[in-house]
Amino acid sequence: MDFDPKGLSNPKLLQLYRSLLKPRLIEDRMLILLRQGKISKWFSAYGQEAISVGCAEAMKPDEHILTMHRNLGVFTSRKVPLDRLFAQFQGKMEGFSKGRERSFHFGSKDHNIVGMISHLGPQLAVATGIGLGEKLSKKKRATLVFTGEGGTSEGDFHEALNVASVWELPVIFFIENNGYGLSTPTHQQYRFDTFLRKGPAYGIEAIRIDGNNILEVYKTINHISEDIRKRPRPFIVEGVTFRMRGHEEASGIKYVPKELLDEWAAKDPIACFEDYLIKKKTLTKKKAESIRVQIKKEIENGLIKAFGYEQVESDTEREFDDLFAPFKFKAVNPKPKTQKRRLVDAISDGLDESMEKHDDLILMGQDIAEYGGVFKVTEGFLKKYGKERVRNTPLCESAILGAGLGLSVKNFRSVIEMQFADFVSSGFNQIVNNLAKVYWRWGQNANVVIRMPTGAGVGAGPFHSQSNEAWFFHVPGLKIVYPATPFYAKGLINSAIDDPNPVLYFEHKALYRSIEEEVPEARYTLEIGRGRIVNEGDEATIVTYGAGVHWATDVVKEFGASIEIIDLVSLLPWDKEIVRESVEKTGKLLVLHEDTLTGGIGGEISAWVSENCFEELDAPIIRVASLDTPVPFALSLERNFLPVSRLKSKLEELLAY
Repeated sequence: MDFDPKGLSNPKLLQLYRSLLKPRLIEDRMLILLRQGKISKWFSAYGQEAISVGCAEAMKPDEHILTMHRNLGVFTSRKVPLDRLFAQFQGKMEGFSKGRERSFHFGSKDHNIVGMISHLGPQLAVATGIGLGEKLSKKKRATLVFTGEGGTSEGDFHEALNVASVWELPVIFFIENNGYGLSTPTHQQYRFDTFLRKGPAYGIEAIRIDGNNILEVYKTINHISEDIRKRPRPFIVEGVTFRMRGHEEASGIKYVPKELLDEWAAKDPIACFEDYLIKKKTLTKKKAESIRVQIKKEIENGLIKAFGYEQVESDTEREFDDLFAPFKFKAVNPKPKTQKRRLVDAISDGLDESMEKHDDLILMGQDIAEYGGVFKVTEGFLKKYGKERVRNTPLCESAILGAGLGLSVKNFRSVIEMQFADFVSSGFNQIVNNLAKVYWRWGQNANVVIRMPTGAGVGAGPFHSQSNEAWFFHVPGLKIVYPATPFYAKGLINSAIDDPNPVLYFEHKALYRSIEEEVPEARYTLEIGRGRIVNEGDEATIVTYGAGVHWATDVVKEFGASIEIIDLVSLLPWDKEIVRESVEKTGKLLVLHEDTLTGGIGGEISAWVSENCFEELDAPIIRVASLDTPVPFALSLERNFLPVSRLKSKLEELLAY
């Protein structure tokens, strides 16, 4: 191995040696603890330490690094306290995730480390968001994100690199090419010889280095990071290395040929660097042993402290409290002066007012800038707020949703428009596993609002008409709102943006221009989680939301009966008390929604009422929803699909019981 010390002092070389040795000695100790049953799992970095350490030492402490399974050296180089690190591995409260995550699935805000989730790839998009935040803040900082050669097969890899290239973001994409994705060798993973080939396809510079050479890694990352701080742009770095142990310890390495192991054992990054320093007379064998003793003592002290911490005890209240970042709603009451606004106008007004209030608010989405969005909600925003804050995005839902989280890491807010709610399926993982869980996992909030133009009734067919709120209703850590009127649309978009947590904001396309009402001109907010009584009555209750509010209102006008209509307005959380009080008054309940019947939100409402208000009921609960089919295109088929045609007869059935 050819080490080039040019420009590095002897003290710096020794510091790099110590930093390189530390994660190896920790791993030696962790493997013993694993066999003793004192930790439950271990992902080995044997043979790959030079990459993590070289990168972490080259990046500035205030720059973010996004880690994966084999980046223990990032945590140790960033001086993460060992007792907290070991407590994390043991699932204790003193770790970084209060016992909720194991091994390396965590981050540390204090150390500018963003941890991975098990899905390989999503962290790449988060890195682009962090890079965008640095660029918007005019901070001359770089961001570095790791992935493995296997993770490059994920769609997130392509999406993140494409966004970083188009937006010229200062992000280093470091590919740890260790030859195997678990047991799958590279020739079964891709058909090219080097990731240098990826660079030109994206318009990104790329370099391939010896990932076992600590000096080559350190100097390369140091040079690239300095360069992209001055001239922001992404960079691909492929570090060629090898994993000497299993993907995780239990999987073993029987699939690796012995001669390959022997070849890479001779390239051990620690042994080679130590031998070089001794030959250079920068280090002696005695000094090397002394450093080992010191590090081992530090490790043991950290373990003693970590083992002294109590096993985590369950606390149900704490688990719920930690689902969301703290937010105390402060109502901004509507002013008397009003103007007639359609639903689409009210949403646009709210976005406009929030853009004025929050300088840190970024809008992102396909065609939202010059074109103003397919529904023209952001028309005129580009001219008013500029291309930095009103950003057209490539066709890549996952990358943009991940970028929203990255912006939140840099204390920005974002509103992301799904061109149609149907398209959110392409970014599902980012929402349900990253945005929804990140605060509960390690305390990083996700200040992201996702606008979801939704619903049928406009003859748009099965991929532009779905009601998919139930996909997310099951996911802890999300908030969901679904306004049915212009007044609530404006107040809730403002509240969603103020809230530091992820909010899905559903907007019914058929209501955009078909309804209007007087809406306060000035900015105001409405509390998420509060329902409203649309029509008072005492003979039966209809609980609904979205377009269902208008369907119910129209049908009730045909009845002589006194029927109460409740608009949930907010679906997560939903207002249980307003439903309870109405059911106690009327004794009969019909739940109406546009989504399909099976697995719809109406099932949960019905179950909750049955469990909590059973003695108040005078009739079985009735659900009215769309057919359990995809949304058809032809208007006659669509009318039959929607629940409107069945609502009247079902209401008659309920009243007659």
